[in-house]
Amino acid sequence: MGYDQSGRTVPPETSSGVPAAVLENVFDDPTHGEPGRDRIAVHVVWEFVLLAGLAAVTWLLWREDSDALHGGALKTLLVDVAGLGLLTLAAGLSLRAAAVNLAIGPVALAAALHYAEQGDRGAREVLLPALAVAAVAGLALALAVVVLHVPGWAASLAGAAGVIVWLERRTAPVTVQGDYDPRRAALYLFVGFAAVAVLGGLFGAIKPVRRLIGRFRPVADPARRRGAVAASVTALALVGSTVLAMFGGMLIAANGDGTVAPGTGLDWSVLAVGAVLLGGTSAYGRRGGIFGALLSVCLVVVFLAWAVAHDWTVSRWAVGGAALGVGLLVTRLVETFGRPRPAPPGPRTSGPQRPTGDGTLSSGWAMTPAPEPADTWPSVLPMRTDTDTPVDAWEAPRWESEPRRWDADDR
Repeated sequence: MGYDQSGRTVPPETSSGVPAAVLENVFDDPTHGEPGRDRIAVHVVWEFVLLAGLAAVTWLLWREDSDALHGGALKTLLVDVAGLGLLTLAAGLSLRAAAVNLAIGPVALAAALHYAEQGDRGAREVLLPALAVAAVAGLALALAVVVLHVPGWAASLAGAAGVIVWLERRTAPVTVQGDYDPRRAALYLFVGFAAVAVLGGLFGAIKPVRRLIGRFRPVADPARRRGAVAASVTALALVGSTVLAMFGGMLIAANGDGTVAPGTGLDWSVLAVGAVLLGGTSAYGRRGGIFGALLSVCLVVVFLAWAVAHDWTVSRWAVGGAALGVGLLVTRLVETFGRPRPAPPGPRTSGPQRPTGDGTLSSGWAMTPAPEPADTWPSVLPMRTDTDTPVDAWEAPRWESEPRRWDADDR
C-alpha cells in the first residue's frame, strides 16, 4: 500500500489516450483539443493559388491600362494597398484572437472624416486626439468582450452602431483639409505594410505564439471562460485592431480624390474581413498563413483598379461579399487540413480499469491501493451453507481427533 500527499492526483488521460502531462508540452489546454502541431502545408498551397491569381489580374490590368502600373498611378495603387492593408491587419489581428472586430470599418470612416475636417491643423493635432479616442474605444470594446465573455462580433457590432450614430450627423461629403500627400512615401508605406504582414504571419506560425494568440478560441462550451491569459491577449488584440483601423482610415482619406463621403463604414469592415479570410486566416481564429494577407490585399486592390480601367462600377459590398464567400471555403480547407495529424491508436486494454486512488483519508493522506496479484483464482471464496462439512487441512484438532492409519493396521 502506497501513500501520497493530500491534494495530489494522477494526471488524467485525454480522449486521444495521451497523458495530460505529456500534452502540456504540445497543447495550450491539456484537458481539451488535439495534441500535436498545426500543419502549415495547406496555407502554402493556397498562397501559391493567390500568387497565381494576383499575377493573372495584374497582367489583365497591364493589358487594359499599362499606365496604371507606372508613375503616379502606381504610387496611388501602392498607397491603396497600404491603406486597405492596415484595415486587413486590424481584422486579422482580432480574428486570430478569435474575437473579430466588426467595428473597424466605421472607426476607419470616422477617422477619415476627422482627418478631412482637421487636417490643416497639423499632424500632431490630428493624430493625438484620434489615437486617444481609438485606444479608449478599443479598450471599452475589449472590456465588454473579456469581462462579460461574449462573442467579439456581437460586442463590436454594438460598438459599430455607436460610431455610425456619430457618422450619420454628416450628410454631405467633407473636403480634405491639409496638404499631406502620402504618395510621396508610397514605396515606404507599402514595404512597411508588407513587412508587418509577413513578420506577423511568421510569428503566428510559431507554435507557442500561435496558440497564445488563439487561446480565446473555444474548445468546449463557447460560453466557458478561457482564463486570464486568453482575456489579456484578446483585449490587446482588440485595442490594437481599433488603432490600426484608425490609421488605415486616415491614410485612405489622404490618398483619396479630395473628399470623404459619409456613410456607415460597414462596407469597409466586410471588405477587410473578406480579405483576411481570403488570405487563409480561419474564421474560427488561431490558424492563418504567412503571405496570405499581403497577397489577398494586393489581389483585391489590383482587381478594383482593373474594374476602374474597364469603367465598371463595382461596390466594396460586392467585392467584400465575394471575398467572404471564398474565404469561408478556405476556412473549411484550413480547419480540415491544417489541424494536427491524428495520433496513432494505442494498445487497447480489455476489462475494467482499476481506480487511481481511494480518496483522502481522515489523517490527511491519500491511499493508493496495491496492485492485485495476477492469477486465475477468484478473489472471493464461495459461501458455505449449513449442509457443507467444514474442511480445514490446517486445523489442529483434526490431526488429534482422527484415528491414525498405522494404528488401525496394527489391529
